[in-house]
Parts: sequence; C-alpha cells; structure tokens
Amino acid sequence: MACVLVDTNVLVYAHDPAGQSKHHQAIATLEAVRRIGAGRLSVQCLSEFFWTVTRGRRPLLSGRDAAAQVGRLTAGWITFDLTAPIVMEAVRGVQQYRLAFWDARLWATARLNQVPLILSEDFIDGRRVEGVRFANPFAPHFDLDRLLVQA
Repeated sequence: MACVLVDTNVLVYAHDPAGQSKHHQAIATLEAVRRIGAGRLSVQCLSEFFWTVTRGRRPLLSGRDAAAQVGRLTAGWITFDLTAPIVMEAVRGVQQYRLAFWDARLWATARLNQVPLILSEDFIDGRRVEGVRFANPFAPHFDLDRLLVQA
C-alpha cells in the first residue's frame, strides 16, 4: 500500500471547528490514513502545527493540549526527520520547480523517503513533481482510495 505525507494544514483544520466542512474533512482524512497505516508526517509539519494552533488571540489549543497532540501524533505515525539532504533537495525544488521553500522541503521529504502522495491544500491539486503527486483533501473530487491506487 502506498503511503501519504500529510501537510500541516490538514492537521490544523482537524482542530479548527470554525471551518466546519474542512474540519470534518480533515478529521475523516486523518482517520482514513491512520486506519490503513498509510499516514506519514514530517518534523516540519509537527513544528508548524504546534506553532499555528497555539498562536493568535484565540489559539485553537493550549500549549499543553498541543504538546499532547504532537506526542500522540509522533507515537502513532511514522515521522520523517529534517536532514541536510532534504534541505539540499528542497533548494533544488525551489530552483528547478519554483516551489516556495517550505513547500519544497515538504516535497523533498516525500521524495527522499519514497512517499508518492502529499495531502495539502497548498499545492496545485493533481500536480506531479518527480514522482510525488499533490492532492487537495478539501477538493470536491477528492478520493483517497483512488489516489492510493494511482500512487
């Protein structure tokens, strides 16, 4: 079975009931990839998640709750470290494919760890870059089972 790298925005929407449709879709997506054991995370996404949900005038989670959620995620999901080769590959992604640096790091993490699919709303849905496909889990046509078969 193919595996899937989940971007920060999916994690954040799962904790943000204000955007009801994205909230429910994020929860369903995370549950589906967890249930089949296909979900992967990156240290970058976990860091961005903690920062995002604990900031602002009305944080989505307290620091304690966010830390506990990061702990649950790292205990239950395979998490990829940030390495020098990933940074160098991200630089290449910026230069060759004009990806934003943080997006390029996510792409590089997937590519170097042989993950064929990234779930994120931050990329062009359906785009492929060197064997890594981007899919928006909030798009109306999103079908995880179909994507996993195609990956």
